[in-house]
Amino acid sequence: MRAAFAQDGFKRLFTGLSASMLGDSIMLLVLSMWVKTLTDSNAMAGLTFLFMCIPAVFGPLLGVLMDRVKRKPLLVWGNVASAVAVLPLLLVRDGGDVWLIWLVAFCYGISFVVLPAGLNGLLKEMMPSHLLVEANSSIQTVKESYRLFGPLLGAALFAGLGGWAVALIDAVTFLVAAAVIATIPLLEEEPVRDESPMGVQLSSGVRHIVADHVLKHLLFGFGLTLLVLGFMEASIYALLDGFEREPTYAGVLVSAQGVGAIAGGLCSSWLIKRHGEVVVAVLGLTVLAVSIGGMALSPAMWVVLVFAAVCGVSLPLMMVSYMTLLQRRTPHALMGRVSTAAEVVLTTPQAISLGMGSLLVVLVDWRIIFALMAVVIAVAAAYVAVLLRAELGPARSAPETAQYEPAGRR
Repeated sequence: MRAAFAQDGFKRLFTGLSASMLGDSIMLLVLSMWVKTLTDSNAMAGLTFLFMCIPAVFGPLLGVLMDRVKRKPLLVWGNVASAVAVLPLLLVRDGGDVWLIWLVAFCYGISFVVLPAGLNGLLKEMMPSHLLVEANSSIQTVKESYRLFGPLLGAALFAGLGGWAVALIDAVTFLVAAAVIATIPLLEEEPVRDESPMGVQLSSGVRHIVADHVLKHLLFGFGLTLLVLGFMEASIYALLDGFEREPTYAGVLVSAQGVGAIAGGLCSSWLIKRHGEVVVAVLGLTVLAVSIGGMALSPAMWVVLVFAAVCGVSLPLMMVSYMTLLQRRTPHALMGRVSTAAEVVLTTPQAISLGMGSLLVVLVDWRIIFALMAVVIAVAAAYVAVLLRAELGPARSAPETAQYEPAGRR
């Protein structure tokens, strides 16, 4: 990863992102934990994550707007807006204020669409293609390492001081990120104005994904995974109830994931360079299926924690592979639209999953839900392996992305 940090500006970008990711890790479970505490409802707690997913529906429109602006200012002002968006949490007092938590969750969802897409574009402009995997791996590793203490710290602050303390810390981390990223010495090119009809612009991200054999099948496999993975968000509290643990114990589970995620993040760059993105993505899906199946069969909480750590290993393997492929195989001028289109492809099944999970957790034992997740994710891994079997050989360089030229300028 040293080569990535030797690139001009990447250290500052990494520092700024590290600050905002720290705030995200502290806030990660607090929103749903807060709803669970106020309502004592697993289903309503699970709906909190659904509100985070809804903004992805507007992804294509956001993508068009993002491709019209420079990436660095987008990240700077996006972080400032995110800081302001969490402040309504300071007004939450009782169960009647749950709607404020859901409003903030919705705003958080907008941030989750805009900021990663802006980051993809900035990395594409800042980094040589062969260093993208190292940049993604380093960012993902520090993000996952925060799982070791971020959720626990958030749970402790929530239990000791209240959610308002978590909200303030989160807002400060966004502002720090904005200030640091603003100092990056980068002379960005002016975005190419796309004069094609709005319908063409809105669909260009999806059309690029569908036309790309690798992105299309990988995102379908990931989408199939997310169609059931969202069940975990609602059923995680049912799992804790089954082992007679308090809702705040969810922070321990996420921290256990963080232990494995650090290992996965540290080795993801080496694995991708040696075996290629598709192989590592399939490996990540397989490890995820095994770990969730193990949780379903766990006789004690300590066994659940072990498999949670194994689950953590899978996450950076999948995410680094996905992000690197998306960046390498997408023209810079289309990055916003393709990133947000991919977000829609991935978030739509996740939103469906969260809604279904909130219902299933009331009707079905959590062990059955986890077993169902494991089976479907194993099918997704097999799908990607079979449909992209030509990519499962030795690592190869991704094809150079063609220069995108708007339809109106041809």
